[in-house]
Amino acid sequence: MGRSRAAARAAGSSMERLAADYLKAHVSRFIDRRVRLGARDCGDLINVETQDCARVVVEVKNVATMSLGAWLAEAEVERINDGALVGLVIHKRRGVAAPGDQFVTMTLRDLAALLTGKRPDDPLSGGQS
Repeated sequence: MGRSRAAARAAGSSMERLAADYLKAHVSRFIDRRVRLGARDCGDLINVETQDCARVVVEVKNVATMSLGAWLAEAEVERINDGALVGLVIHKRRGVAAPGDQFVTMTLRDLAALLTGKRPDDPLSGGQS
């Protein structure tokens, strides 16, 4: 039997705190968990940015079964909602407790945007598909 809704919510919150605290310690002291926004969700963490101050939307997951396609689709909707450059997913690595050893998943398009500062699919940024 799967975990209860309350247990699942607690696991998700715990993973969000783990990711936020790790990034706060190693990237920026301003990174933290985001207050829930409802229908116009903009990710689970706030103040995650590239070195050029472009916003990065982070979706955090802690579930037993990976669903990468659905998670990336969710991160993309949230990226658009936030007007961010990149959307990515941090997800729990089963059997691994160390925060820095958790998984991060993104599309190749988002990786290119993260590395160059412009989205390849955005005609306004001068990129090409």
